Amino acid sequence: MPASTAAPSVTFSVTGVRPRVAAAPRTRRDPTSGMGIDMASSESVFDPSPVNVRSKISALWASMLFVFAYVDLFSSYRPDFRANVEAGEVGGFRVNQSFLLGTTAYVVIPSLMVFCALVLPPRINRIANIALGVVYALTIIAGAVGEWSYYILGSSIEVALLAAVVYYAWSWPKLSNTSQRTLTTP
Repeated sequence: MPASTAAPSVTFSVTGVRPRVAAAPRTRRDPTSGMGIDMASSESVFDPSPVNVRSKISALWASMLFVFAYVDLFSSYRPDFRANVEAGEVGGFRVNQSFLLGTTAYVVIPSLMVFCALVLPPRINRIANIALGVVYALTIIAGAVGEWSYYILGSSIEVALLAAVVYYAWSWPKLSNTSQRTLTTP
C-alpha cells in the first residue's frame, strides 16, 4: 500500500484506557511528478496564480463603477440634493435632455471599458486606459470639491482605482524579441 493511503496504526497506552493514534505520514505523492511532497512545509504555500493585465484593468474599471454608482446613490439621501433635483438642477447644471445625454455618455464610457480592456488590441487598449483613466480621475477630483465627507472618500477611492488602471496600462508587459519571433513565424 502506498504511504499516502496507509491507514494510521492504533496503539494503546500503558494503562490501556485511552487509545493513541499514530500520526499518518505527512507526505503525499504529487500526481504530476510522482515525487513525495512534505505536507508540513507545503501547507502554507499558495499558488500565486498570476492575473493577466487585461483582467486587472477590467476589474479596476468595474470596481470604480461600483463605487461611482453607490456614492451617487447615497447622494439621494441628502435633503439638499433631493431639493435641487426637485428644482431641476444637479451640481449647478439644469436637468434636461442634453444633461441626461451627457451624463449617460459619461457613465457608458467606463462601463464599456470593462469589456474593452479585455478585447482591444494591446496598443489601443493601453492608450485608451491611460487617457480615459487620467480624464476621469480629473473630472472626479473636480466634482468632489466642496462635497460632503462620504463623497470625498468615495471619490478618493475612485481616483485610486483609476490611478491603478493608468499604472497597469502604463507598465503593460512587453513581449521579448524571442516571443515576438515565435508569434510572427508560421
